[in-house]
Amino acid sequence: MDFTLPVLFIGGGTVAIAFYVAWSIGANDVANSMGTSVGSRALSLRKAVIIAGIFEFLGATLIGIHVTKTIQHGIVNPDTSTFLANPNIFVYGMLASLLAAAIWITITTFYSLPISTSQSIVGALIGFGIVATGASAINWGKIIQIGESWFLSPLIGAVLAFIIFYIIKKVIFDTDKPFESMKKSLPFFVFALISVILFSIFKSLEKTDFQIMSILTILQITFIIAFICAVISYFLICRYKISNHKTDAEIYNSIEHVFIYLQIITACFVAFAHGSNDVANAIGPLSAVINILQSGSIESVVGVPLWLIFLGGIGIVAGLATWGYKVIGTIGRKITEITPTRGFSAEFSTAVVVLMCSRFGLPVSTSQVLVGSVIGIGFAKGIVAVDLKIIKKIFVSWIITVPVSAATAAIIFIIISRLG
Repeated sequence: MDFTLPVLFIGGGTVAIAFYVAWSIGANDVANSMGTSVGSRALSLRKAVIIAGIFEFLGATLIGIHVTKTIQHGIVNPDTSTFLANPNIFVYGMLASLLAAAIWITITTFYSLPISTSQSIVGALIGFGIVATGASAINWGKIIQIGESWFLSPLIGAVLAFIIFYIIKKVIFDTDKPFESMKKSLPFFVFALISVILFSIFKSLEKTDFQIMSILTILQITFIIAFICAVISYFLICRYKISNHKTDAEIYNSIEHVFIYLQIITACFVAFAHGSNDVANAIGPLSAVINILQSGSIESVVGVPLWLIFLGGIGIVAGLATWGYKVIGTIGRKITEITPTRGFSAEFSTAVVVLMCSRFGLPVSTSQVLVGSVIGIGFAKGIVAVDLKIIKKIFVSWIITVPVSAATAAIIFIIISRLG
């Protein structure tokens, strides 16, 4: 394929953009898994970065490697006459879109604002698509569906987190003997948590070469393992002794200490899931670009090269290690006070909402669900426990993400096209 832009820009630029996109996602989205853990002091910032880095990388390389990206039914239809006649335009547009999304993510991370990576990329693709081929090339039905999920998912996350924390409060903290009540109820929380984690992982394997089990088999295996974990947790917690002479504050601290372990498990799961899904989604379009560079034509289905998966995994770890602390601080400390029980409620509700949306094929932003969940547990203490100024800034950043990313991508695409 005879590209008019320098080969160094096309080849080296693609690699550089791939790394930059992954880095920006790592810097912003790491708060999805570790923000509440740091805020509740379940983990130090250093330990959170290390644990998130490990599980993000494992998710990207172990499961993300087998994900095949379908670009035919995306935001911009690649089968339009403009792209088929000149695949260069599609290449330039995808590079411009991803670069624009990464720039916006970097800006919001600088201001410690958690945003949606998917919102940034979707907005950028819309901007490029309209400039390149007109509004007819945009899948507006998909845009409407995505917009609905963006509105509903944080709301559902907030309500569910509120309910989970309310249950913890009623069955544990509001009883005459809260620690004894915690011993009785903990296995049920463990069972629910492990069930969601295992079911999510098994469902994610449907997109890989390893999925050979029926839904009934998945449910049976999930139930057995979750039940075993619940029984083990019961015997472990029964060995945990507490003095009758401790004050109420000391008893509450002991309960919060137990929930630290559940919160860390949930955080590791969210990090693993993010690595296996969001990183692959970010580098998927770039794999399409590489395929066009190699074949000279647009194909509806392309695989993600192994080296690109590793590049994405390394990039996201680099992003969270260098700048991840900024958004972690917002989610973990600035919205509302986080304790291990509240952090567990937020992370657990996030996992459930993302699982439900994925089950029904709805695109969802993990960042938005988690922010909604944190707001929900904040309201469980009353509106005065929530920093409304921070929430306002976050909401504004969500609203302007799509138009800003679209305009940036359009400008970058025009510049690249003229250079070509």
